[in-house]
Amino acid sequence: MNILKLGLVPQILIGVVLGALVGVLLPGPAEGLGILGMLFVGMLKAVAPLLVLVLVMAAIANRHETGNDGRKTLVVIALYLVGTICAAIVALLLSMLFPQTIALTDIAQGSPPVEVSSVLADVLFKLIDNPVNALLEGNFLGCLTWAILLGVSFRGASASFKEHLQTMADGVSNIVRYVIKLAPIGIFGLVCSTVATVGIEALASYASLAILLVGAMLVMALLVNPAIVFMVTGSNPYPMVLRCLEESGITAFFTRSSAANIPVNLNLAKKLGISEELYAVTIPIGATVNMGGAAITITILTLAAANTLGMEVSLVTALLLCVIAALSACGASGVPSGSLLLVPLACSLFGIPLDVAMQVVAVGFIISVIQDSTETALNSSTDVVYTYAVDQMGRQREGNPDLGLTQQVLK
Repeated sequence: MNILKLGLVPQILIGVVLGALVGVLLPGPAEGLGILGMLFVGMLKAVAPLLVLVLVMAAIANRHETGNDGRKTLVVIALYLVGTICAAIVALLLSMLFPQTIALTDIAQGSPPVEVSSVLADVLFKLIDNPVNALLEGNFLGCLTWAILLGVSFRGASASFKEHLQTMADGVSNIVRYVIKLAPIGIFGLVCSTVATVGIEALASYASLAILLVGAMLVMALLVNPAIVFMVTGSNPYPMVLRCLEESGITAFFTRSSAANIPVNLNLAKKLGISEELYAVTIPIGATVNMGGAAITITILTLAAANTLGMEVSLVTALLLCVIAALSACGASGVPSGSLLLVPLACSLFGIPLDVAMQVVAVGFIISVIQDSTETALNSSTDVVYTYAVDQMGRQREGNPDLGLTQQVLK
């Protein structure tokens, strides 16, 4: 059987299995093979800022004068916020049903924010960043801001100039497709390195906490998100949800970076037939503000810290924690374990000392192989899920629903 003739997902699964075997049987060489994964993630991160800038700019410059996609974008952003708050509530309910405690030992390193205002201020400064610096630093909010401003400015340009913009966007998109084809090799390297360096033993002592985190994210992905999509579209959400988990979630699980998964999501959105004028804007925004998985991590680890110290958590304080976790999650960076350093921010709500909070963060890093991978898979796949739902809602209102995807997936 020719492996190259298989689809991308089967190739990735083969890479996962081979990577795990090499990591277990040959841990020494496996650590060296980790460079393949680092190169793959590095290529995605390198092309993603340029792709966001060029694609959004071209989409807005060539956008039709209907105004529908502008309204759809706002609806998608609203769903992002609703979904993030729902994720925090799910984490709260499961934490109350299955309370966790943590054996605190090591002090983690880092400089977490101490106030929600600092997170929001950081977001605002990223929005007005210099465009060149935004590209160099991978600041997607800055890239998005300049893409929107330039796209609006170029709407009055000549037709030939707009065609050149679209040609440039198509060219960068082709580069992305070439990079994505390397995913099986890159993920093979990531799995090799992870299995060789972390192993299973390090996770055993915190298995209960890891299971609760993963369980909450599965509830969000397989129950809450489909319920939200059903309320928006009125149709069976599972074919599309499972498709997004398969093609976006699997890649995000191993890259552990929402930013690196932007090209994957843009490619998936195109294959799903979503309006380019919509997904070119909502997918990059989602990589920054749609952080349901991060809200789950922040809520569960914070409540685990409170339980460990024997603190009573009132209903009002718990609900306030959900709001703070959702706001904090929106400030989480799109890089591996970006949400963990926001845990002390939520812990401050209960008066938990910073050194104790940072020990909780250290525990988070121990289980991050599972926690952060699942978190990123939920965050990234949900970007496409909500975008597709709103796009379908718009098509239904226009009397042009697209049922092809559902029929294709159900076959």
